Amino acid sequence: MTPIRWLLSLVFIVQMYLALAMIALIFAPWALISRKGAHAAVKFYCRWVIVSLRLLCGLHCEVRGTPPTTEAVVAAKHQSFLDIILIASAVPHPKFIMKRELIYTPFLGQYALRIGCVPVNRGKRGAAVAKMKADVVAGAAEPGQLVIYPQGTRVAPGDKKPYKVGTGLLYAELVQPCYPVAANVGVFWPKRGILRKPGLAVVEFLPPIAPGLLIPDFMKQLEADIETHSNQLMAEAGFKA
Repeated sequence: MTPIRWLLSLVFIVQMYLALAMIALIFAPWALISRKGAHAAVKFYCRWVIVSLRLLCGLHCEVRGTPPTTEAVVAAKHQSFLDIILIASAVPHPKFIMKRELIYTPFLGQYALRIGCVPVNRGKRGAAVAKMKADVVAGAAEPGQLVIYPQGTRVAPGDKKPYKVGTGLLYAELVQPCYPVAANVGVFWPKRGILRKPGLAVVEFLPPIAPGLLIPDFMKQLEADIETHSNQLMAEAGFKA
């Protein structure tokens, strides 16, 4: 690690959070009037992060596969904040299942609620799934693509965490196709630390799993799809477990 690369990574991080505040404030009047304004702010911010990451850190980003454009569940590998940015930039109306404490984060929390994200108490995912199902049945849910991280937390490359059954319950109750998403972004943007490494960060939308599988069968296929392709992407990026 050269000092200049570490310094540029620090500059990137600082400007990324400053841009978050500025963009949130600029788009606030439109976002208050219409959800379209909130979605526009999210898309603009994602593009800002992707471009500044390339210019300052030499880290290029790529979305592979075919993201859903209609109602669907997106079940993704979670390695860092970057996979959130890339997924949000790729699908038309992302709605993340997120930790409840994040709604108190300035700007981020308010916009997350505005675009329809679902706050979840740790250990109480069943209640969140039940509420989401009730909203869908009542027609009150904001249309879009519901993004969930099946492992429930960021997982560094090479680490292993179990896949939680909440994703299977959501898949069964919503009766929507589920798009697995693989990623290698943690190789370049780590779970912790300042350094952002140059290279090609990828998230890949895999072929959807159609509704109708039994939950155990669905969970087995989901984990196999995500882990197999994530390992391939990480190997492509030069990562060795």
